[in-house]
Amino acid sequence: MNIQECYQQLGGDFAQVEKRLSSEALVRRFLAKFLDDGSFSELCIAMEDGDRHKAFRAAHTLKGVSGNLSLDRLFSSAAQLADVLRPEGERIPAGAHARFEEVKQDYQLTVRAIRAYLVSE
Repeated sequence: MNIQECYQQLGGDFAQVEKRLSSEALVRRFLAKFLDDGSFSELCIAMEDGDRHKAFRAAHTLKGVSGNLSLDRLFSSAAQLADVLRPEGERIPAGAHARFEEVKQDYQLTVRAIRAYLVSE
């Protein structure tokens, strides 16, 4: 699998990220680093613990990381979750759990595609 096929599989925009980072080698390096990013794990823990503040911060970070790498599908679902979690309050809002499930699915798809790409290189 080449990097363009990886981006097609994960619902991203390779042309945009290549323009932003200026080389395929940098895109590859940052995709590999994405796998080590802890924001998704932090989001899972915060959602399980019912901690809206930490969940919002983790969703917002995941949104930023995925946006910078033009991982558009994950960016969109993380942005929607962050918007649901944004309003002040102590509890996780009712609609957040369904959005979180979408983020989990998109994250897993993204990780599988990145790993498949990195193994094939």
